[in-house]
Amino acid sequence: MGRQPGISDTLYLGIDGGGTKCRAVLVDENNQVLGVGNGGPSNPYHGVARALESIVNASDNALRNAGLTPADKSRVVAGLGLAGVNLPSLFKIVDQWEHPYKAQYLTTDLHIACIAAHEQDNGAVIVSGTGSCGFAHVDGKSLTLGAHGFPCGDVGSGAWMGLECIKAVLLDSDGLGPQTALTELVAEQLQARGIMIVERLNGAKSSDYAKMAPLVFAAAEDGDEVALAIVHAGADYLTQVARKLWELNPPRMAMLGGVSTRIVDWMEADIASRMSKALNQPEFGAVHFARSSYASEVVAVAQ
Repeated sequence: MGRQPGISDTLYLGIDGGGTKCRAVLVDENNQVLGVGNGGPSNPYHGVARALESIVNASDNALRNAGLTPADKSRVVAGLGLAGVNLPSLFKIVDQWEHPYKAQYLTTDLHIACIAAHEQDNGAVIVSGTGSCGFAHVDGKSLTLGAHGFPCGDVGSGAWMGLECIKAVLLDSDGLGPQTALTELVAEQLQARGIMIVERLNGAKSSDYAKMAPLVFAAAEDGDEVALAIVHAGADYLTQVARKLWELNPPRMAMLGGVSTRIVDWMEADIASRMSKALNQPEFGAVHFARSSYASEVVAVAQ
């Protein structure tokens, strides 16, 4: 049985929701972690019902991990940072959802990642993982660059690098493009050549293409001209994103995502040297967002 609500019994829940999984952390009023939980895909762009179910599952798991029950959601102030809600129509749907929490505050996954990276409201982040984008929030003003999704955008990401790799390999296979070491690397990884590569990648997801990004970095580090061109193009794009974000004068900027640790070394030196270490995980940024949003609302009501 969970504890019964009391005057000072508010709990804060942070949700980091992406296209493949949902992570939740539950803290008390002193910001002590009580429990954590996971759920399934939670990007409403790929299904609103599934996203909401994943959010509830992750929060229920965090409550159970804390020794509480799902009934304790009525004590929870939830901060949701979700992929996909940068689209106004999806934001409205999720924001108006009849949620089970005491209060709910919604923003994007980029926003909570930025808050967590700097442990404050102001800052900037560049994400280079399976996808890519840039985000800055300074004194109430936000700027998002990219976040167009694969294959429409996501330059400088793992998925983009993988796609560029495959296109180059197919041109090489047909004798219509420069020879590249990527051809043999891809053949080994996919166990396919030429048109068989296309068959092997039929229905492939962005995450499948991202698995080929390490091949591109390996070939580039060995001096392969085609691989070098791909890495430089991605790094130059992310450098431009960084320069645009710095125009808002954020106090700090961090790079996030699995590709970021490798591609930052290929970015222009003055930009790479200004990157700061991310201080915390995105779900803790969602907790901060929930806490500050709830406090502001309480003050507004009191006035």
